Amino acid sequence: MPSVRLLRTVAFVAFILYMGLLLYWMFLGFGRTLRPGPPYSYNIVPLDTIGRYLRAAQSLPFRVWGVNLLGNIGIFVPFGILLPIIWVSLRRLGSLLLTVVVALIILEVSQMLLGAGTMDVDDVILNVLGMLIGRVVYELLRKRFGIE
Repeated sequence: MPSVRLLRTVAFVAFILYMGLLLYWMFLGFGRTLRPGPPYSYNIVPLDTIGRYLRAAQSLPFRVWGVNLLGNIGIFVPFGILLPIIWVSLRRLGSLLLTVVVALIILEVSQMLLGAGTMDVDDVILNVLGMLIGRVVYELLRKRFGIE
């Protein structure tokens, strides 16, 4: 079994690489361009966007609704696994949840202000769900491999 130090180092490198990729996707990927300033696009009504995608699932291709819903969940699964490995203080669910929610709000607001996308509370909800799934995976790995 690898040492705890090696595991944390590998997780940290993976985290840095993944953050770079995530920031690219959020601000430049998928044909996005930065256009700071108004008009700002946002949704602050919980479950509004999710509900619209689910209601339109029959008429929209999966690539539209599935990628938006499942992609926003899947994209944050690694954080639920990596963050508790790297930072012991983030092994407590409350600390992890608070850290991720604050970071997500900062990212969503930045995305809106820079004109790279819409600030959407539903993205935060889906991203947190993904992180929580990752946290469950972390707990399973921790028990299976005895991660300290």
